[in-house]
Amino acid sequence: MNLGVSYRKLWGHRPSRAAMLVALAMWGAVARSQETAPANPPKGSDTPATQDSKTNTEPKTDGKTELSSRDTGTTFKLRVNLVQVRVVVRDKQGNFVDGLKKEDFLLYDNGKLQAVATFGMDTTKTRQERARQAAGTQQSADAGESPPLVVMPQRFVALVFDDIHLNVEDATTVRASAKKLIETMTPTDRIAIYGTSEQISTDFTNNKEALEKGLLQVIPRPKMGKTRAVSNCPDVNHYMADQYVNKGNENVLAVVTQEVLACQFNNDQRMVKAATQEAQSALQEELTAGDTDNDFTYRALEDVMRRMGGLPGEKVMVLAGPGFLLTTSHLEESEVIDRANRANITINTLDARGLYTPDFGDISQKNTDTVVTAGYKNMYRTAQQTEDSYVMMDFAVGTGGTYFHNSNDLEGGLVKIAAAPDICYVLGFSPQGQKMDGRYHSIKVAMAGKVKYEIQARHGYFAPKKVEDPQEQAKQEIAEAVFSSEELNDLAVDIQTQYFKLQADEAKLSVVSRIELKGMHFRKENGRNWDNLTVATVIFDENGNYVAGGEKLLEMRLLDTTYDRLSRTGLTMKSSFDLKPGKYVVRQVVRDSEGAQMAARNGAVVIPY
Repeated sequence: MNLGVSYRKLWGHRPSRAAMLVALAMWGAVARSQETAPANPPKGSDTPATQDSKTNTEPKTDGKTELSSRDTGTTFKLRVNLVQVRVVVRDKQGNFVDGLKKEDFLLYDNGKLQAVATFGMDTTKTRQERARQAAGTQQSADAGESPPLVVMPQRFVALVFDDIHLNVEDATTVRASAKKLIETMTPTDRIAIYGTSEQISTDFTNNKEALEKGLLQVIPRPKMGKTRAVSNCPDVNHYMADQYVNKGNENVLAVVTQEVLACQFNNDQRMVKAATQEAQSALQEELTAGDTDNDFTYRALEDVMRRMGGLPGEKVMVLAGPGFLLTTSHLEESEVIDRANRANITINTLDARGLYTPDFGDISQKNTDTVVTAGYKNMYRTAQQTEDSYVMMDFAVGTGGTYFHNSNDLEGGLVKIAAAPDICYVLGFSPQGQKMDGRYHSIKVAMAGKVKYEIQARHGYFAPKKVEDPQEQAKQEIAEAVFSSEELNDLAVDIQTQYFKLQADEAKLSVVSRIELKGMHFRKENGRNWDNLTVATVIFDENGNYVAGGEKLLEMRLLDTTYDRLSRTGLTMKSSFDLKPGKYVVRQVVRDSEGAQMAARNGAVVIPY
């Protein structure tokens, strides 16, 4: 019997992440598939003929149909309660620890010990093997021809330079240090370069020449910068402004007043009132300027994370800069950390100032310190230098990242926090009795033995939140399932990809999926075997940008004879997409409703020009 399956064709320029999730719930181009196709179709063959049909929005309910399909609309319920934790383990010398097993780890969720359901290792070798397997899904259009290789991106690193707060010297040093990181990138890495000023943007790519060109744009680009920078009278920093305006530190006002008296009024004590007013004005101006620069920085970080949220793989943000003062913006800092944790983005930070030294001010500017104020001013500068680092530390600790600081080896530091670790363990667990309340859960990973290792892992996650609006629910569930590169093996699924050139600049990509019934948990009802299969297929380009996608639901109400036959032959389903020539990555997720079991597969295809 033939099974009609409707699709929605997705057109246009690269959408935002929100738009692409909405698009996945829409249908267009129509394909058909057959549930009883041979278990192992020959290479170059297709599933039974495809043809257009009208969208079927309701399942067949005549009581006799064993298989029926319908547009899934806005429901795509996948296993969102599987939490994956990437763990890097180092010994006392900082070397990666190899050979650990599942039983070597203890994993706690809100203080409760969890059973590790899935366990794997991520190494250079396993990444290369995944890339080979993905490339092996392409069938050549011409007999005997070896398909070109497309390497599936597995790790996305966003280099974010805080050019709003960087000074010239630090920008030059960190820019030169980043070249080493680019040289060490692997074929499965994609790197992007951004600036918090949002005037620097080199999107994710493996093109080293383009990345090095992007580095040349890293220069200081303050939005507000230092107030009264020309005269430097008075010389006020963000820390001093915060201490006086927000914390009521009158000693700061007294110090700045003395400085104004000296640099503007030649120490005329009759001008104390005017000097006090000038000092108050300078402190308020500096607080406004500093807080405004911070606001621009937070918005830029959020924009980068929004871009990274739709990428199919491991996501790392590396923030390089001198840090900045929090003042009253603790809520914004918390929102950045929360957004990163929700999107599974690890934030690693690098203090671009290098080895800490006492800060005696900017030597390029006129020194307005006096004998009376110099000691206080140096204390305030050093205090700001210390407090600027706290936000960098918070970003890293809050997302399970690494904070590299107090070292002049910026080149080695960038490689350490941005390059893929030689060995990484991936632990997966399903929290028991988890409430769909959207609350934050703390995670702790420890070693079962007494050996003390340095453990780097995420510190928490947000539980899924139940949403009454089906469309919003669909967005959350689809994002959790398809915007990842991890393969899941609850169900036995194999995919093959093949393209057919229609014209010089047009082609049709077919994704053929073979799904075994063995292992599915069918429900027996009215003499039939009940289960549903949800299949989502998404196409990305070689740099992880969303291109197209579709989703369908197969409803199975099988008689025993049909169930026995399909248990031997399996199901073969076909998806078709209209694409331009290029290199593409295919991500497919299959889930059965009764057992909530999942399979996730990656494929790759090159359509030549």
